[in-house]
Amino acid sequence: KFNKVSARDNQENRLTRVHQNLERLQLSAEVVLGDACEPQQWWDGESFDRIIVDAPCSGLGVIRRHPDIKLLRDLAGVKQACQQQAKILKALWSLLKPGGYLLYATCSILPDENENQIKRFLDQQSDAHSLNFDLPLGEKRAYGHQLYPGETDGFYYALLTRSS
Repeated sequence: KFNKVSARDNQENRLTRVHQNLERLQLSAEVVLGDACEPQQWWDGESFDRIIVDAPCSGLGVIRRHPDIKLLRDLAGVKQACQQQAKILKALWSLLKPGGYLLYATCSILPDENENQIKRFLDQQSDAHSLNFDLPLGEKRAYGHQLYPGETDGFYYALLTRSS
C-alpha cells in the first residue's frame, strides 16, 4: 500500500482528465503541472518508491485505430521523441529511491523508442537494472515487453530497478 500517489504532466488538459478519472474512480492523488525533464521546478525532495513513465512517443502503436498516424509522423519527430524520452529517464531516475522501481511505457512499436532506449539508459546508468517478466500477450524483448497492433494497440514497457 502506498501512502501517497502523485501525477505529473506538462499539459494542463491531460491533468484535467486525470482529475476526472480520479473522481470517477473515487481515488485521490496529488496532481501537479510540471515537466518531467525539469523536476527541480516541482520536486519536493522526497524520493519515490515507484515511478511510472508514460513517455511521449511517436504513437505508432495506435495505428490500427488511427491509420493516418503514419502520415503525421516523420523521422525528425521520432528522433525528437527519443531525445525527450532519454531526458525524462535521466531526470526521473535521480528521484527514485534505491531499491525502487521505474516502469517505462510507450504506445510505440519502434525499437529506438523502446528496447533500444532502455538499453542506452542501462549502458549509461550503472545503478539501473532491467527486470524480466512474462506476459500472455506480445513478445518478450531483451529489455521489456512489446505488444504489436492487432487485437490491441501496440505498446511497450520495461521494468527497471535501482540498486541499493
